[in-house]
Amino acid sequence: MPGTIVAVANQKGGVGKTTTAVNLAACLAEVGERTLVVDLDPQANATSGLGMSANGTSSYDLLDGAPLGTLTCATRFRNLDLVPAKRDLAGAAVELARHADGETFLAEPLAPARELYDFVFVDCPPSLGPLTVNALATADCVLVPVQCEYYALEGLTQLLESVERIRGGLNPRLAVAGLLLTMADGRTRLAADVAEEVRRAFGDLVFEAVVPRSVRLAEAPSHGLPITVYDPRSAGADAYYRVASELVDRA
Repeated sequence: MPGTIVAVANQKGGVGKTTTAVNLAACLAEVGERTLVVDLDPQANATSGLGMSANGTSSYDLLDGAPLGTLTCATRFRNLDLVPAKRDLAGAAVELARHADGETFLAEPLAPARELYDFVFVDCPPSLGPLTVNALATADCVLVPVQCEYYALEGLTQLLESVERIRGGLNPRLAVAGLLLTMADGRTRLAADVAEEVRRAFGDLVFEAVVPRSVRLAEAPSHGLPITVYDPRSAGADAYYRVASELVDRA
């Protein structure tokens, strides 16, 4: 079967997109799935979170049509490869906006990934700009991290409307893999109230597993490690293992 391309997207920043992309990829790679992370965010946090850097080529070159095989880097984690990002990717958003077909530059160069990998995670920037639209126009599904805080629902409707527009015009196969509740603080009533509200509004679209607020999850990227390596017995690792299992079923 061809692999699945998953865009991890939310126009809000700080909701756990990169943490989710890196750790889901690591969970699936650990159980033998061939996995690729494509860092499409100019901040390059997924790149550093896997202990890598983009000294040469990057996802900027992928948007420019460079062959995927010349851009992928093997990480130190078995079954897990990376297309890194670097800061010049910020200029790509401006360049894409100048082209009439600038929303589809990623689709062709990333298409071979379906034959090479079981799962491809595209870590999107915190916006609905040209880079995120390219990811959605290419992906088979989108996974939306939702922070368990007061403004959780803000912008979700806009994002899902964008998904519908892209499905109608650019990518008819695009599905919503689900909404993932992140940064849930079990000590507060607020987290429970937000989770209840999101589940009431979106029903089965919401993953059953919830990612807790965790110091260990926050520390792991500074060591260039996914949580499954940094602290595999932590609550954060357990949560992402459960999310990965759900994602396989949904995908």
